[in-house]
Order: sequence, then structure tokens, then C-alpha cells
Amino acid sequence: MKKLFFIIFIFLIASFQTIAFEKKTTFNKEIFNKAQSDGKVVVVSSWIKYCTSCAKQMKNLKKAEKEFENILYLTFEVTNKEISNLLNVEYQTTLIIFKNNKEIYRSIGETGKEEIYKAIKSSI
Repeated sequence: MKKLFFIIFIFLIASFQTIAFEKKTTFNKEIFNKAQSDGKVVVVSSWIKYCTSCAKQMKNLKKAEKEFENILYLTFEVTNKEISNLLNVEYQTTLIIFKNNKEIYRSIGETGKEEIYKAIKSSI
């Protein structure tokens, strides 16, 4: 029984590490500003290491990236205070959509594909 518990524990640790490695900061202020001045819709999401809801949101955003053209998708670790302060983000799994240099959508903790797609579609 102890052996089975240990195997499950190791599997869970490995799963969390895999989730953590998939996340990376792609937000860059210059790229963000250029995309906005070019009239692109910009979708920004925040994450933190070992956050499963962040990973779920990012997974749905990766799918959306393949389905919606002319949209820039950027991510950042919420512990990056420079970016967090710039975007006024306090929590992981924050999703923000910008259009025409304005924030048009913000949610915290939204991970559902339908709601994320609905928000993106409303920005196009």
C-alpha cells in the first residue's frame, strides 16, 4: 500500500512539474505596444508556477491561437511586478483582451473554452 501511495505521489509531482515547464513569459512591452498601434487584438494572460487553472487557461488559449487569426497572445508570470503593475494584474489566471489601445475584457479564473472563445469572438 505504501508503495502504491509513493508511486501516485511521484506521478502527481511529475505532473505539476510538467505543467510548470509549459509556462513561459512571452509578454514584451514593445511587442505589446506595436501590436496595439497596428490595430491587432491582444490577449494577455497571467500565470504562476504550479497553478493548474493557469495551465488549463493557457491550454485553451493555445487552441484559440490556432483558430483566431490576427490576434497576438502574450503571457507573463504574475510575480513579474513590472508587467503586473503595468497591466494592473494582482492574480494568476487573469485574462485581459485589448483592442484599439483599450482594455475591452478582463476576467480572473476563467478557464472554460466556451467563455474564453466567446470573449475573443466579441473582440474581433
